[in-house]
Amino acid sequence: MRMDDPASLHIAMLGTRGVPAAYGGFETAVEEIGQRLVERGHRVTVYCRRDGGEQPKSYRGMRLVHLPAVHLKAAETLSHTGLSVAHLAFSTKPDLAFVFNAANAPFVPLLRALGIPTAVHVDGLEWKREKWSGAGRRYYLGAEKQAVRTADALIADAQGIADYYARKFLVETELLTYGTRILRDAPSDRLAELDLRPGEYHLVVARFEPENHVSQIVEGYLQSHARFPLVVVGSARYSGEYTAKISAMAETDPRVRLLGGLWDQSQLDQLYANSLTYVHGHSVGGTNPSLLRAMGGGTSVLAYDVDFNREVLGVDGRYFTTPESLRELIDESEHHASQSHLLGQRLQRRAELEYDWDDVAEGYEALAIRLAAGYSIRNLSAVPAHPHGAHSATSASTTHNARPRTAPRPVAHRSDSRIS
Repeated sequence: MRMDDPASLHIAMLGTRGVPAAYGGFETAVEEIGQRLVERGHRVTVYCRRDGGEQPKSYRGMRLVHLPAVHLKAAETLSHTGLSVAHLAFSTKPDLAFVFNAANAPFVPLLRALGIPTAVHVDGLEWKREKWSGAGRRYYLGAEKQAVRTADALIADAQGIADYYARKFLVETELLTYGTRILRDAPSDRLAELDLRPGEYHLVVARFEPENHVSQIVEGYLQSHARFPLVVVGSARYSGEYTAKISAMAETDPRVRLLGGLWDQSQLDQLYANSLTYVHGHSVGGTNPSLLRAMGGGTSVLAYDVDFNREVLGVDGRYFTTPESLRELIDESEHHASQSHLLGQRLQRRAELEYDWDDVAEGYEALAIRLAAGYSIRNLSAVPAHPHGAHSATSASTTHNARPRTAPRPVAHRSDSRIS
């Protein structure tokens, strides 16, 4: 599309830390999708959190707006999104908005009052995270319900999440996954800076939160007879006690190396692509970008056994549920390194076929065009009388196709159409 094409849209993306991506999956998605929407002729405005660093006005064709946030666990996301919506109210109105994170659902009615059609990327089942107990958990459950009632579209990044919303709320969900880059013949020169050699370490990349099972991973590794070190990349701003627990465990064995946060994406790519195994403990999210990144690097994956991970990895993943079962997988991976390399190659091929950012961006563009033309699920959804009656998400199938599509609508006037 050309900028003077009547189909060219102005799209706002808010609810994340913004770009350039240096933190998590949402930020990576915004960067990869946003730049491709620009290449397709659309205008994209991304709302970013001020972090004390540089504040460029644009990045890869996207217009950036930097706003502050309250740096408290319960207020950081909401305060920034609230300011973003206020900014939208006094600036050029976009044709539509993509809001990331169901926690931001209270702002959707304000966007729609401004005449801005809005899709909410609901993320994973945040209310299951241990850090959200009591009022926090109730808030997330209420935010899910509000997103269903007020958004014009809901985006799920995994079949399990789509199934959850279909089962609990009887609502149509756009199934739009993440993509990844395929890293073939990746260099390894940056590993020497970390005193590592290609194929001779195990890797973990995760925020230090209980649901990511970092402590269980370290425990399982400590029980193993592994010769190669366990390299752990990650930290957590609001999980001091859990971080201290992991640090204490690591101090008992020099094989465990805690690198903290690593923001050099080139070096991180080399870590993914050259590790013998990537150990993935995430359990409550949907399709996880760090898991896809390991697959794109051709790395064998040892994953916590939940439906979300099986949906992504299929039969070429290896799964654990306890430190003891992980210990066995780690020892086996070193004893049979050639088999680990073969599984990594198969996972890379799977990623190449099914998790392509161009396909994902195409799905977002198709949804944007429909929203701008007046599409909305608000008259199709029906929140059940007992909204807490179903609190588990299971994948309908372990055969995953990442091409954008719409989850089946469980009502009489269901649509089986696909967006491609």
